[in-house]
Amino acid sequence: MDRYPDILEDILHFNEDSDDEWDMLLAETKREEESRSKRRNKHRGSVPGHRIIRRGRVEGHERLYHDYFAPNCVYDAFFRRRFRMGHAIGNLGLSSLQKVTAAFRILTYGTPADSVDEYVRIGESTAIESLRRFVQAVIAVFGDEYLRPPNNNDIARLLVIGEQRGFPGMLGSIDCMHWKWKNCPTAWQGMYTGHCHEPTIILEAVASQDLWIWHAFFGLPGSLNDINVLERSPVFATLTEGRAPPINYRINGHDYTMGYYLADGIYPNWSTFVKTIPCPQGLKRKHYAAAQESIRKDVERAFGVLQARFAIVRGPARFWDEETLAYIMKACIIMHNMIIEDEGATNDNDFDGSGENPIVQVSHVHTPEFVDFIQTHHQIRSNASHSQLQSDLIEHLWQRYGQ
Repeated sequence: MDRYPDILEDILHFNEDSDDEWDMLLAETKREEESRSKRRNKHRGSVPGHRIIRRGRVEGHERLYHDYFAPNCVYDAFFRRRFRMGHAIGNLGLSSLQKVTAAFRILTYGTPADSVDEYVRIGESTAIESLRRFVQAVIAVFGDEYLRPPNNNDIARLLVIGEQRGFPGMLGSIDCMHWKWKNCPTAWQGMYTGHCHEPTIILEAVASQDLWIWHAFFGLPGSLNDINVLERSPVFATLTEGRAPPINYRINGHDYTMGYYLADGIYPNWSTFVKTIPCPQGLKRKHYAAAQESIRKDVERAFGVLQARFAIVRGPARFWDEETLAYIMKACIIMHNMIIEDEGATNDNDFDGSGENPIVQVSHVHTPEFVDFIQTHHQIRSNASHSQLQSDLIEHLWQRYGQ
């Protein structure tokens, strides 16, 4: 009320019959409100009425200056540490040879990251970061070429090799491998622990006679078996979607239009799998079982060679995140295939991409119906086709090698 003493006094002595005085009162009130609003908009300090704390700002500035910024400051030895400044300014960093060598030593020897410091002179954290970036670069640069599905030229070569070994239509062998995860988080250990009684991560792979790995599906927990992995695997995705290259062969008077993989007994009786006979009876079946079990070892040999070349996938994995482990596994498979190509075990296979399938163009013509997709899906899982194919292979092998 002390802000408007004159106005309040006029209100108390206001004469209702005086219109002029009423107008003057309204005008004075309006001017006071405008003046008050202007004073409030120009205010740039503490809020009026709030309690003011005298912090000693000038003394604080002088104290900070003498502690850290004066010529002879108090904490000169602690300045760089407390202000998070590096001590390598003006020094040369690690060369690319040091970083790549450290990454290769960890991959090939399976050594801890801090052990490479003795020779390469690189810190543990830098070695780990170099490994991560190295495997990602390998996948980005060489993944499309050395971790691709078979193209037309590859399939033609694989079919010729299968025919020579007594299995027409064979594209390779399929199996799963477990990689122990030493640093698996405690909350996940139950999900990743299976028949190995310790946390593992599963790799599903398809390999041919030359140990080239054509398919790699990695990342599922070790509590799953091969059938569970197969249900989640994209190994037959292109075939189901109708994008796989055509395959045609004839065995014992029967025509077939889908290739197959040699597999062990746990895999289902599908037309795309050829399995052994657990207890063969008769010379024909015994001869077939021996041949199938012998050739199916290609994928087991590929796993063994992969682990021998890269000890990191043979020993327990020491990283904490699945993404890094997946990068490491894929990079090791890519470099494994590169070594096979360099050693000349691929028999003049076309790896330069010239035999790739034609680039898919956008089309507006009639696309396959969902019924076609379901039909192909049932053909892959046909038990009758599986039994017929196995019987034809038994007769084919006996007529060619058994007699």
